[in-house]
Amino acid sequence: MSMMKGFSNAFRIPELRKKILITLGLVFVCRLVSQIPTPGVDWQTLQKLVADLKSQSGGGGMLDLFDVFTGGALGQCAIGFLSIWPYISAQIVIQLLSSVIPSLEKLKKEGESGRQQLAQITRWLTIVLCVVQSWGIATALSHPAALGEAFAGVEIVTNPGIGFHLMTVIGMTTASLFVMWLADQITTFGIGNGASLIIMINITSRLPAALISAWERYFGLAGVEASAPIAEMPIVVGFFLLVVMGTVMLTQGVRKVTINSTSRSAAGGGSYGAMRQTFMPLRVNYTGVMPIIFAQPLISLPAALLQRFTASGTRLHEFAQRLGDSGSALHLVVYAALIMFFAFFWVATQFNAVDISENLKKGGSYIPGIRPGRATAEYLDDMMTKITLIGGTGLLIVAIIPMILMGWMHIPWAIASFFGGTSLLIIVGVALDTLRIMESHLLVRKYDGFLSHGSLRGRGGV
Repeated sequence: MSMMKGFSNAFRIPELRKKILITLGLVFVCRLVSQIPTPGVDWQTLQKLVADLKSQSGGGGMLDLFDVFTGGALGQCAIGFLSIWPYISAQIVIQLLSSVIPSLEKLKKEGESGRQQLAQITRWLTIVLCVVQSWGIATALSHPAALGEAFAGVEIVTNPGIGFHLMTVIGMTTASLFVMWLADQITTFGIGNGASLIIMINITSRLPAALISAWERYFGLAGVEASAPIAEMPIVVGFFLLVVMGTVMLTQGVRKVTINSTSRSAAGGGSYGAMRQTFMPLRVNYTGVMPIIFAQPLISLPAALLQRFTASGTRLHEFAQRLGDSGSALHLVVYAALIMFFAFFWVATQFNAVDISENLKKGGSYIPGIRPGRATAEYLDDMMTKITLIGGTGLLIVAIIPMILMGWMHIPWAIASFFGGTSLLIIVGVALDTLRIMESHLLVRKYDGFLSHGSLRGRGGV
């Protein structure tokens, strides 16, 4: 009830109402871009071929992931196929490089001017990634037989050649940069982080297909009999609610570290100190969805290449098949190991305990019972290691739930993908961030927020 009242109050504030309408309008334009087919591509043939490959793989492969993250742009090879992902990839690359390249790290610490220069570098890197990826897509479409036996004898491009390559590169690069610009406009004039919202909308655009698939599974559809007993549905719905609750707790969870600060001021020629106690929140899921984003390609791509270039029936080929099968024990074990590795790797590269301890020391702050300087850095590093172990384990559980549902309960990928993994983490995280921003507008204007008590916390990034 409080949630619905919060949405109702949001449209009573002219400024907030304008931001919401701008966001909805720009998101609608992004969805249009992802539905415009690339000229020269027989998208109907491509769509049928992609559907056949998905059914053969059983779901959860790279094709399904591309389709989810691009909002269905894969089937018709839309000019918006790359969407916002080259921009996100460039941001991740710059963020990682700024931890190891001194010049980039210096820009990161130079304030607003440094951030603007890093943003400009990120945009140029985005253009490079767009050109490389779109050229690769044009090459793959022009020579489909190189992708596998299923593509042999199939003509996807009506007039292949350098003209098609240039047209595809220009079209997809322009569309991706346009989506990047729309994301910036949403961030500036709308509600929430534009890039994150676009990714979330792309993912949720597959929700109607998931609902239709669920209806067909339990009730049947268009002459197709139900494939599962109706008694299974309440169990699945209840499990889904539990997974969402756990994901919210993982996203919102923080470990508060007590910080004591001493402020000094002069009065009548003397000085005195006032003790103030605050908290440093260390997020349980500090890494967000990054470990899953890194782990998925590192399993799917090597498995696909090994299957493509090894002889059928050999041990290496069978190993690649088990590695690429999302329901196999080998896939789950390697996937889990990669997620935990990248969880600690991301924290090691992005969480700088030495800088934090130095900033605390300069500001006259300290952790009770811990000496300032090196001891504080070691304490924070040890604390973050323990938190990462808990957060990484929770992230691992959420990531493998869709695979378990597909392997053990034979639930289709269209449904299982919303039970965890990157999709659910992004939807929950972005939704909480957006609601938090809207709630802050409501509370400033003395309106009731989305919660009857407490407040929403941000998660800090995709």
